Amino acid sequence: MRLNYPSEVKVIQVPCTGRVDIIHLLNAVEKGADGVYVAGCLEGECHYLTGNIKTRKKVEYVKKILGEIGIEPERVEMYNLSSAQGARFAEIAREMTAKIRELGPSPVRMNDPVSEKKAA
Repeated sequence: MRLNYPSEVKVIQVPCTGRVDIIHLLNAVEKGADGVYVAGCLEGECHYLTGNIKTRKKVEYVKKILGEIGIEPERVEMYNLSSAQGARFAEIAREMTAKIRELGPSPVRMNDPVSEKKAA
């Protein structure tokens, strides 16, 4: 089965979502990502036991930080699915892309002088 999801979605594979740190999520936003989502194992099925649970807490913390600095927390999300749910992965990619399009470009990118020079 060939999965179709928006070309704007950049997949970065890690051995476990537990390896995703708060700084990775914040760096993505700081560097102009309009949205970031983490797709982890189903809860209770992490090969590393609690990696996905720890990362859910990290994502929630990043959402809180974004809200406090005036950026929509919905730009960062976490989803749990199994590796057998490829169709669900593509569906999530389309949903997240639609949500980000609705929110518009990242306010960080819009205020970035480097981005403004590229646009000129």
